[in-house]
Amino acid sequence: MTTVSPEMSPDPRRATRFPVDFETVCEIQPDQEMQIHIANISAHGMMLTDPIEMEKGDRITVRLPVTGRIEAYLVWSHQGRHGFEFERVIRQPDFVRMLDKMKNP
Repeated sequence: MTTVSPEMSPDPRRATRFPVDFETVCEIQPDQEMQIHIANISAHGMMLTDPIEMEKGDRITVRLPVTGRIEAYLVWSHQGRHGFEFERVIRQPDFVRMLDKMKNP
């Protein structure tokens, strides 16, 4: 079995982010939805610019074009911006098609 050392594994924080201006819906709990604004996105995560009351590690399910529903968890919050990491990486062909459906600023 081959293992990858931590220094060699890809760091999702270094993934290329694409600026978008995209409104969608997310589920905070099974019975609670809210409108969100995605300011940038990568295959690994996204940044929201909405006021939200969440703590690090809290999870949401967001609806994205092509990809559909994907779970994400809060990694950081600072001055009204919030960084989420997706539970799984979005495959490159799906990610490219998704970006085509989102409005660029």
